[in-house]
Amino acid sequence: MAYSHVIRGEQYNFADLKALLAKANEPKSGDLLAGIAANNERERIAAKMALADLPLSEFLAHPILDPDSDDVSKVIFDTHNSIAFKPIASLTVGELREYLLQDLPQGAELKNLQQGLTPEMVAAVTKLLANKELIAIASKIKNIARCRNTTGIAGTLGVRIQPNHPTDNTAGIAASCIDGLLMGAGDAVIGVNPAVDSIASVSAILKSIDHVINSLNIPTQGCCLAHITTQLAAMKKNAPVDLLFQSIGGTQKTNESFGISLALLKEGKQQVLEHHTSRNINWVGNQAMYFETGQGSSLSANAHHGIDQLTLEARAYGLARTLDPFLVNSVVGFIGPEYLFDERQIIRAGLEDHFMGKLLGLPMGVDICFTNHAEADHNSLDNLLLLLANAGVNYIMGVPAGDDVMLSYQTTSYHDAAMVKSLLGLKAAPEFQTWLEHNEIMKGSLLCGKDRAFTVMKNILPLLENTKDA
Repeated sequence: MAYSHVIRGEQYNFADLKALLAKANEPKSGDLLAGIAANNERERIAAKMALADLPLSEFLAHPILDPDSDDVSKVIFDTHNSIAFKPIASLTVGELREYLLQDLPQGAELKNLQQGLTPEMVAAVTKLLANKELIAIASKIKNIARCRNTTGIAGTLGVRIQPNHPTDNTAGIAASCIDGLLMGAGDAVIGVNPAVDSIASVSAILKSIDHVINSLNIPTQGCCLAHITTQLAAMKKNAPVDLLFQSIGGTQKTNESFGISLALLKEGKQQVLEHHTSRNINWVGNQAMYFETGQGSSLSANAHHGIDQLTLEARAYGLARTLDPFLVNSVVGFIGPEYLFDERQIIRAGLEDHFMGKLLGLPMGVDICFTNHAEADHNSLDNLLLLLANAGVNYIMGVPAGDDVMLSYQTTSYHDAAMVKSLLGLKAAPEFQTWLEHNEIMKGSLLCGKDRAFTVMKNILPLLENTKDA
């Protein structure tokens, strides 16, 4: 179905819903690379105005990717809650925008609304919102998840300790963990990206993280961000898996490029939940999946089907929602300037991704980052960090000095997270906050100081003597 809009006597035509969504997107180098972006600002505005007048029901009547040929589309349509959609079924995209800005529902009503929205509807309304509006709406949405602790409670900011090591040296990983813990980080997850995706290396990493957690009685979860099949194989050899990780995308073809399927994700979730029941752990909840995404992943895999990168990102969140994860995050600037060119595009995409994930009901975090050849710097990251903290982001990354020595990219540091907590009065996850205060690492949203940190370290180090190099 074609769409059009007239501006000052000049008619702009859009061949189908995919084209309309793409032309209405804010400038992204990835959409330009794909040849689907608006040709100029007038065409972009015309697309936004045509999109604003579009009934939400159009997205159900005209799928942008056929469910019979794409299993992400199929699962999105199969899980759509028509009862939850009914109260907003008569709205246009523009009217949904006004509804969210003026009368954002609360509690159970909000949860019902989330289940009635498809990813494409959320992507569409995102394209009509200014940055400040993405922040204002997202800040009112609290999506809580539970594993070994609780994430997403109002007034909290979680931090993933990301203690990567270029040779998967477990002693080095443990040292980086201590660095993060003494800065109040680690409540989201202690999650390592392995340099080597082997069963032996992944098993050693998982066991070393578990050793740190158990030795210090930390109420948090561990994860090794290897391929899902490697993690499951390590788990079968008695490696402890708290969260099962996988990168996912917004089309079946993208996920196939990652070496995964929906069936594999579902089976993996079932296996890790069964694994949880065999361990003597005080589980707070049964969310056990961790997903990472990023605008541009489908284009980089030549699996975008002519769909813009923002809409594909929303579809990845729609897939994630069906698997009830504990953590989801957009690695917003990691894929590179071919997809998000500079600070302006990275900041916009970070706010978009966080908003879309929140509106779709996910416990949403953001890896606020850029690659070294992007037109951005650490001031760019500071800007996005402060915006997302005010938007109520569930968690961010914590890396020593903000420079990941294994992945070779720039992200937020333990110090950045501590500063934002102090500035905005934010605390850690409640169970983790209790642990921090009991160990006199933090009091409220403030660190107890370097002198106390040295004392804590002296007490911690003997407990970790059994941490061996893999």
